[in-house]
Amino acid sequence: MADEKRFAVLIDADNVSEKYIKFILDEISNDGVVTIKRIYGDWTRSAMNSWKNVLLDNSITPIQQYGYTTGKNATDSAMIIDAMDILYAGNIEGFCIVSSDSDFTRLASRLRESGMIVVGMGEKKTPSPFIAACNKFKYLEVLAQDVIPPSNSDEKVQNISGLDYTSLDAVRNTVLTIVEETSDDDGWASLGDIGNILTKRYPDFDVRNYGFKKLTPFIKSLKIFDIRAVRGKDGRVRLMYVREKTHEKY
Repeated sequence: MADEKRFAVLIDADNVSEKYIKFILDEISNDGVVTIKRIYGDWTRSAMNSWKNVLLDNSITPIQQYGYTTGKNATDSAMIIDAMDILYAGNIEGFCIVSSDSDFTRLASRLRESGMIVVGMGEKKTPSPFIAACNKFKYLEVLAQDVIPPSNSDEKVQNISGLDYTSLDAVRNTVLTIVEETSDDDGWASLGDIGNILTKRYPDFDVRNYGFKKLTPFIKSLKIFDIRAVRGKDGRVRLMYVREKTHEKY
């Protein structure tokens, strides 16, 4: 599509396993089209041999960066310099920074200051400052697993994989606030608006973190909202609305 955002995907090979590459590229394709794919590391190291086929299969350009000094991460510097060069070239609208390293916190903030969309991806060890600096952040452990929605029991859905992200109670209270702030006179708020605002308030928000694949069943699982679908003449759902239940408390 002509209006798709163009993204540069920059991967820190020192902090990411090759097993996540397919999931990374599949996920960022939901946000736009990837026009630049680069990965940074010291490719002279034997430990990097496992990357060879992955890079060829996914057409990712490896950028060589020697570790000149012990204790200094040259990969970080190379990624940051490249990111700024790409930014100033003016050919893209967004970045996907793949790393679990907090050293990219300032880079993410700087790119956002320049109007870029910044999607972060990393493992559960990723420090919270880097997560907060991104528009959105995705946990690689969640992307890489098949998520099975919980059963229709009365138990609360729990965070999966032991990841330390926004609590379910915090999300529930925030959804309540969003509904109050954006609803019409009858109390209905757009489900799409709720999803967008949740991501802005919690960059790491993803329904898959809580065991769901779609926002609608996640909202239903909170048990305090009614959901209404508006269908078109063809019978397909066009819009979804959410309203707080008026006669039930949790």
